[in-house]
Amino acid sequence: MPVMTGAKFLAETLSRYGLSHYFFMPVSVPSAMPEFDLVGIESIMAHSEKGAAYMADGYARVAGRIGVCGSQSVGALNMAAGLQDAYLGCSPVLALTGRLAQKSQGRNAYQEVDHNSPFEAVTKYSTTVTAPDELPIFLRQALREAVSSTPGPVHLDLYGIAGNIVMEGEADLEVVVEEQFCHVPPFRPIPEESDLFSAIELLSSAKRPVIVAGGGVRASGAREELLQLSEQLKIPVVTSLNAKDTFPARHPLAVGVSGVYSRECSNKILALADLVFFVGSHTGEQVTNQWKLPRAGAKVIQLDINPSELGRSFPVNIGLSCDAKAGLKELVTRFGQHEVDSERNDWVKVAKDLVGEWYGRFEPLMYSDAMPMRPERLCHELAIALPPDSILVSDTGHAGIWTGTMIDFHSPDQDYIRCAGSLGWGIPAAVGAKCAASDRPVICFTGDGGVWYHVAELNTAARNGINVITIVNNNASLNQEQALNERNYGGRSERSDRLWMLGDTDFAAMAESMGCLGITVRRPAEFISALGQAFDAKWPTLIDVKTDIEGIAPRAWD
Repeated sequence: MPVMTGAKFLAETLSRYGLSHYFFMPVSVPSAMPEFDLVGIESIMAHSEKGAAYMADGYARVAGRIGVCGSQSVGALNMAAGLQDAYLGCSPVLALTGRLAQKSQGRNAYQEVDHNSPFEAVTKYSTTVTAPDELPIFLRQALREAVSSTPGPVHLDLYGIAGNIVMEGEADLEVVVEEQFCHVPPFRPIPEESDLFSAIELLSSAKRPVIVAGGGVRASGAREELLQLSEQLKIPVVTSLNAKDTFPARHPLAVGVSGVYSRECSNKILALADLVFFVGSHTGEQVTNQWKLPRAGAKVIQLDINPSELGRSFPVNIGLSCDAKAGLKELVTRFGQHEVDSERNDWVKVAKDLVGEWYGRFEPLMYSDAMPMRPERLCHELAIALPPDSILVSDTGHAGIWTGTMIDFHSPDQDYIRCAGSLGWGIPAAVGAKCAASDRPVICFTGDGGVWYHVAELNTAARNGINVITIVNNNASLNQEQALNERNYGGRSERSDRLWMLGDTDFAAMAESMGCLGITVRRPAEFISALGQAFDAKWPTLIDVKTDIEGIAPRAWD
């Protein structure tokens, strides 16, 4: 085996696993930077460890393979906090951190704290690497863990404040690439034959079935199979936010996103179901509206690549342990011999009518000329103008509700990724997404509350020429919190206002000061032109849209 440094081994291994960008806060594996250059890996310096982690997360979700971020020892816990979203969003991210050698541990070393517990909470796999000859063992295991079963983040704690002991040391090292683990999923297991036929019987006989598509459908690339099964069996499809882009928005069987960030019609239809088929869904609090949906008595089929997820939230009548694409394909193939219940057409009409009624109620707001601009109008205009190959990156909170409920995708080549919990994720995640798909338009949708978290990463985009477009739903507030604070104070007052009102900010000017193009929109009719200007600029752009502070997303129906 050739003698090489840990830095060279790291660079050559990550390159051969398909990595194109490394997101970091200084100083992280510094001796690896020139090696990254030699193999074509671009190093993107962020303004915070959390920002770097979010960039790696956005990169991984779009690329369908591992994203990598790093920090020195003192920033390790900041990076751990940034991995929460990748963990909740099932995103394969590798975090590299520095760690002082064992002789410095437990002795009040400057800026050093224990890394074990924080990373164990937000990773599938976390271990320490003390010397370069350990890298082949632990790096390949981390890469395997990140993409296998339910994908998720992993962590290597490298000896040296910046990982330098491992990076600068030499050893006999051979670069070995396990091709199966270069992408998600590495394997496509199929269901047991007996479970398949049991599922077919239930799906055929149900009078009011609903499919709930989760993020596993997206990760598996199972859009076509989902559509085929739905059409073949005439089953309405609800999606989680993570799977919003996996089913045609205006299809007669499309219902929309269910749960906490949902359309009223989606929750109503799920409540009426006598059978719910969860596909690649963790059946968590958000998609089930705090586990209130489906209703008690509904039968449940659950398909998941991770058998430990089966029945986690609801007892299952049938569990299918398999890859989403492979499992749905097996069902589609076998259903040719079965007829569905004759009442299925009536059920489809019920679902279609509820969806139509929802559109009817919200269309006046989608076309409203009111000023300040209604967020419903902003989302409608954006949906119309999104290029057919665009990637929409959504922050959480109201941004997640607005994009999840009000934006319909019109092309199967459009993608949607969203924050799994940490407000402010949107801007850095969009930077990472653009690095993974440099030839596609990437648009971040966030609010003024979200911008404040990581606005500095606009400078990262400008310094590196990463031309993401950031759209700010700027209502000068965290109006999602208005009702809560007024309830706590017994009504509206100056004291309650200070806890959710932010004051107007000129984010366009702020973006300009960081080297981006900044555009302000005050009138609804100005937005399409502003977006066109942003696309034409081919440079990082922020569009500051002044919107109605009264534009509060409706609460979930339950």
